[in-house]
Amino acid sequence: MADFPFSFTIPLPGAVPSRIDNHIRRTLSSMKGQFLDHETYQAMLAEDDRVIYEVYEIQRPAVEGELLMGISIVHPGKVGNEFFMTKGHFHTVLDTAEVYYCLQGEGFMVMETPEGETCVQPLAPGNVLYVPPRWAHRSVCTSRQADLVTFFVYPGNAGHDYGTIERLGFRKLVVEGENGIEIIDNPRYAHE
Repeated sequence: MADFPFSFTIPLPGAVPSRIDNHIRRTLSSMKGQFLDHETYQAMLAEDDRVIYEVYEIQRPAVEGELLMGISIVHPGKVGNEFFMTKGHFHTVLDTAEVYYCLQGEGFMVMETPEGETCVQPLAPGNVLYVPPRWAHRSVCTSRQADLVTFFVYPGNAGHDYGTIERLGFRKLVVEGENGIEIIDNPRYAHE
């Protein structure tokens, strides 16, 4: 039997889709090694393994020609002066792209290539962001109270490579500086 077209809603605020095939909750403990201020991270973790972000997926077969989609919700907060963020990933099939549409909140998409190119783009309601093939990407919530909510779409066969980012980190960080939000070089970035 062939697949049939389908639709779903994304009610705002809240943004939990009316159709969900998979719900991922990433807590502080799942972000080990990703935040610059390790001491503050450990102190926060000892208090509460809070949810940093959630992903609601509408799954499709993991094959070329299909599109996977869903909602990413990064909650507001900081570890030290570094804003809450997603783990970030390359696609396993490196030459696949992704599109993000920001529905709510404010933040940035931190991106980089294996060759060392970097780009940090703002996210605000109504912004559409195209992440080209070969670019790792991570969402960062800089809202003080509102969640950063994005709708995403990517090829069904793209896959996720989280391991490279867990091992190396990102070259750029989004932090609260003396004059507000700053994009800085990551002093702990591990070069291969």
